[in-house]
Amino acid sequence: MPEGDTVWRAARRLREGLAGQALTRSDVRVPQWATLDLSGQVVDEVLSHGKHLLIRVGEVSIHSHLKMEGVWHVHPHGTPWRRPAHMARIILETPGKQAVGFSLGILEVLQREHDSEALGYLGPDLLGESWDLDEATRRVTADPDRPVFLALLDQRNLAGLGNEYVNELLFVSGLLPTRPVGEVRDVRRLLALGQKMLDVNKDRTARTFTGDTRRGQERYVYGREKGRCRRCSTRLQTGSLGDTPLTARDTYWCPRCQT
Repeated sequence: MPEGDTVWRAARRLREGLAGQALTRSDVRVPQWATLDLSGQVVDEVLSHGKHLLIRVGEVSIHSHLKMEGVWHVHPHGTPWRRPAHMARIILETPGKQAVGFSLGILEVLQREHDSEALGYLGPDLLGESWDLDEATRRVTADPDRPVFLALLDQRNLAGLGNEYVNELLFVSGLLPTRPVGEVRDVRRLLALGQKMLDVNKDRTARTFTGDTRRGQERYVYGREKGRCRRCSTRLQTGSLGDTPLTARDTYWCPRCQT
């Protein structure tokens, strides 16, 4: 599932393949920007912030968000695509590389001088060079009655944690998803642990929370609705939690290890 570490790796691949190179082809398969031609423009930089990605080219920035199914592939010319052509939403080419964005949940072209406005609502980036633990703590604790699960998922508080990370983080920290933020003893320590989880996984293609990368052994609770707790063997519980029914996300927890 795409989360902050996935996007960080995508930005690195795009940076290595495109940055400093002039585009020889651009094909944006979104009606609003279908006539845009960036050929000859240099890719100046590729940035990630949480789950968002910016490719700055000339006077514009290409803003994308993977959502649930999106992915960026970067490869030499002539390499067969690993997804069907009809899923491609953008193609960027340099003399040596081709970058293709498939099934991107958000794809838009912004004026570069205003691109920061599109991401201005986001909280501190957990994998950013300017990660601000104090500011993230301030934002998360601003609503003490909010369930900690929702506070951690809210990208306005901190950017990069998704459903898988939050469920695993709460298990490791012994917290029920429904525990109000105001009842969490040390929110700052919780966020620092979340940042560490992302950081240690950012260079891995196989994400793990248990330290075991074998298939089926990587997670404590997430996606294990029929499993038992790896610590106490209690049957895991599942549910959903959201600010509205439409935004509800799946929750997984151990009723014995988390309180």
